[in-house]
Amino acid sequence: MAARNVEKMASIDAQLRILAPAKVSEDDKLIEYDALLLDRFLEILQDLHGEDIRETVQKCYELSAEYEGNPDPKKLDELGNVLTSLDPGDSIVVTKSFSHMLNLANLAEEVQIAFRRRIKMKKGDFADEASATTESDIEETLKRLTGPLKKSPEEVFDALKNQTVDLVLTAHPTQSVRRSLLQKFGRIRNCLTHLYAKDITPDDKQELDEGLQREIQAAFRTDEIRRTPPTPQDEMRAGMSYFHETIWKGVPKFLRRVDTALKNIGIKERVPYNAPLIQFSSWMGGDRDGNPRVTPEVTRDVCLLARMMAANLYFSQIEDLMFELSMWRCNDELRAHADELLRSSRRDAKHFIEFWKQIPSSEPYRVILGDVRDKLYNTRERARQLLANGYSDIPEDATFVDLDKFLEPLELCYRSLCACGDRPIADGSLLDFLRQVSTFGLSLVRLDIRQESDRHSDVIDAITKHLGIGSYKEWPEEKRQEWLLSELRGKRPLFGPDLQRTEEIDDVLDTFHVIAELPPDNFGAYIISMATAPSDVLAVELLQRECHVKQPLRVVPLFEKLADLENAPAAVARLFSIDWYRDRINGKQEVMIGYSDSGKDAGRFSAAWQMYKSQEELVKVAKQYGVKLTMFHGRGGTVGRGGGPTHLAILSQPPDTIHGSLRVTVQGEVIEQSFGEQHLCFRTLQRFTAATLEHGMHLPVSPKPEWRALMDEMAVIATKEYRSIVFQEPRFVEYFRLATPELEYGRMNIGSRPSKRKPSGGIESLRAIPWIFAWTQTRFHLPVWLGFGPAFKQVIEKNSKNLPMLQEMYNQWPFFRVTIDLVEMVFAKGDPGVSALYDKLLVSSDLWPFGERLRSEYEETKRLLLLVAGHKDLLEGNPYLKQRLRIRDSYITTLNVAQAYTLKRIRDPDYNVKLRPHLSKDYGEGKAAAELVKLNPTSEYAPGLEDTLILTMKGIAAGMQNTG
Repeated sequence: MAARNVEKMASIDAQLRILAPAKVSEDDKLIEYDALLLDRFLEILQDLHGEDIRETVQKCYELSAEYEGNPDPKKLDELGNVLTSLDPGDSIVVTKSFSHMLNLANLAEEVQIAFRRRIKMKKGDFADEASATTESDIEETLKRLTGPLKKSPEEVFDALKNQTVDLVLTAHPTQSVRRSLLQKFGRIRNCLTHLYAKDITPDDKQELDEGLQREIQAAFRTDEIRRTPPTPQDEMRAGMSYFHETIWKGVPKFLRRVDTALKNIGIKERVPYNAPLIQFSSWMGGDRDGNPRVTPEVTRDVCLLARMMAANLYFSQIEDLMFELSMWRCNDELRAHADELLRSSRRDAKHFIEFWKQIPSSEPYRVILGDVRDKLYNTRERARQLLANGYSDIPEDATFVDLDKFLEPLELCYRSLCACGDRPIADGSLLDFLRQVSTFGLSLVRLDIRQESDRHSDVIDAITKHLGIGSYKEWPEEKRQEWLLSELRGKRPLFGPDLQRTEEIDDVLDTFHVIAELPPDNFGAYIISMATAPSDVLAVELLQRECHVKQPLRVVPLFEKLADLENAPAAVARLFSIDWYRDRINGKQEVMIGYSDSGKDAGRFSAAWQMYKSQEELVKVAKQYGVKLTMFHGRGGTVGRGGGPTHLAILSQPPDTIHGSLRVTVQGEVIEQSFGEQHLCFRTLQRFTAATLEHGMHLPVSPKPEWRALMDEMAVIATKEYRSIVFQEPRFVEYFRLATPELEYGRMNIGSRPSKRKPSGGIESLRAIPWIFAWTQTRFHLPVWLGFGPAFKQVIEKNSKNLPMLQEMYNQWPFFRVTIDLVEMVFAKGDPGVSALYDKLLVSSDLWPFGERLRSEYEETKRLLLLVAGHKDLLEGNPYLKQRLRIRDSYITTLNVAQAYTLKRIRDPDYNVKLRPHLSKDYGEGKAAAELVKLNPTSEYAPGLEDTLILTMKGIAAGMQNTG
């Protein structure tokens, strides 16, 4: 027996090495990183909970790995027996361990990606540009544009200077990891990176190893579960923490790299500091669509908080800049300004740490920056007081309100340094600071407001009834437009305090009042969800005027459902044909297209193709009216909601639709993947900038007419198939609710908004996020692939020429390739054997044939997809991703089995399990495992079940890397 135990102890390492394919390349250290983190974790687990628990974890891992090697459902049953025999405390410890091991595997991956990236940089080689996870390096892109694509360096520089990528951070409830854990993960990542550095001493190694152990243990000892739902203010603070940690310093660092890349193609100047290459916006605290918790007061708080954070970030840097600019030579303009400041202020400032005494006139730059510092201090304090008390005793003119006033003294310093021959100094920290001011302004991010179109109609309806001219909601579109336009052209106020208001109406009007009260640079766009007609846009224009918004926000219609996308070009054309409106927009219009709801409505295939066509049509309409159109892409993190590799997603957009201006949402867990640490932040900024530039300068292929015809034909079949199952199959909703953890999703406390638009109702009322989340949990991913199979099958059987044509489309047309590659990646993450287990345990037996039908459809779709892509195996073109998924699978399968059996115990009170004696050894004062059960004293289920379930959800979400 003893020998067996020794063998066991060495086993996970060995298992890992057998499971994962051999090294993919020389610079592949993934297995080493993974094994190191796991060893450390298992030692900690044994120290904290004893050998029996460690053995149980290893036993589960082995069964799961055996199942991955040979998918035999008996292995899943065996695994289920081990997991259901654990008592509540042990059950939580084991699921927590697997969830934790998956998070560690993700960290190992991130470190490996960064490591390969550095090696490639040293070699100067970008061999895998063609593969699906392609990197777009700015240097590489510029070289490609000026080399093989024959653009002149000046053309490239000109296009780059004038392009804008606006990244819009949204608090979509898909970031399932708590911030307390994200910070610990960041430190684990750093330890791991330094441990493998070339020049490490034995002492360093020992200290890093201790650090690694400490952080892994700290993360394991932190409660992964949010015990209360976050408020919108919490979500906003969480989003803003990324600015603090990576984005603030990441932007100037990235822009320096752009300067270097330009130098290397022969451009002698830098990107102007006010070129709007990267902008940031936010929906956190502004997105009120279906979220009653986002009130006008929340919006006001969030804006003031962002202003306070921005002033604080500038303030923390200004003294460093004062230290740096110690020169005495300056031009006459700066000298005169410095003298004037010296005359007007003669006092010491004891509340500053540095430069608190009067600055001498021989340091003119410091005099100027000293005044900037005073104003920044006041700006921060004023925002703090307004936030805390609602009023401030600091006068507004002692602060920065206007961005130009903030830039003036900084530009003066820059001009003066250049005039005195000190340009290299001016291009140091001062240039970085100027670039930060141009990017972040005084408000850090611009807040978009989003509201549903019906809510505006309700307000206008109350106004028309109040005026005694009938019910706006009953009028036809033409009459609505006519009335709105006559009011917009007129001057009369439409209502006074005597308007009959409901809570809903107050909420809409108070939001407009907040927009009118705060400085205009706080806000970005006003987005109307479920927009269908021009009157939706005109209504918001009228409400802005009525509520005295001095600088009206640009109004952006959002088209989400398939029918709305089809009608979008016509709706926008009608809008542009109105003279008043064309004068108002000054030649610029933004339109948002939603990926999630269109996918839920018609399936991924048809939604993707309809989006492609709508964008082409919208651009034609805009050209016809001489309007520059910006497309705002509402992409989610998952493929079902429009996610996928950034570079490819941008390059696969139709020609002419980006044209140097792009807005994209960065949602939920994608924010962490994009900005979680310095290296990721840099990579994100680089990908967006490079791909947008390339799309504009080297237009992607336009589809041939015969490709279009085939796509149209397939889309009809795909939509019909998708809807026949999701909307017309009478028991589909029942099956969905039984076979997935959808009903339990709300317990995760991920986001501040409810998971349904309306409390009752079927699939239509369910938000897109839980709909995708639930199918991702069971690894069946139904919304992504449903509809593809029959579409391929029918066109291939109909005409023998169609298969070669589909293969040609895959090889030559980026849009088609991306659509197929992303679905292929989802198949690589899927496992119908696992979803069959959910059916067996949770679905009533008369629905089993339906589940089997869906699973055979899954297999058939996968076969046809590989045929079209010309691949023998899934992901054969992407060995790195394949390897990473294989490493993660064994952990995920254990969590799936635990989830399925836990759901069974929660939903079926008669399901009996025989518990083993308690395994966890308890150290010190308390009973460690038993205490875990007490963290959730109010659960309506048997002890430990709810927490076990939530831990499995979080773990699977971490393993799939795209939750919803």
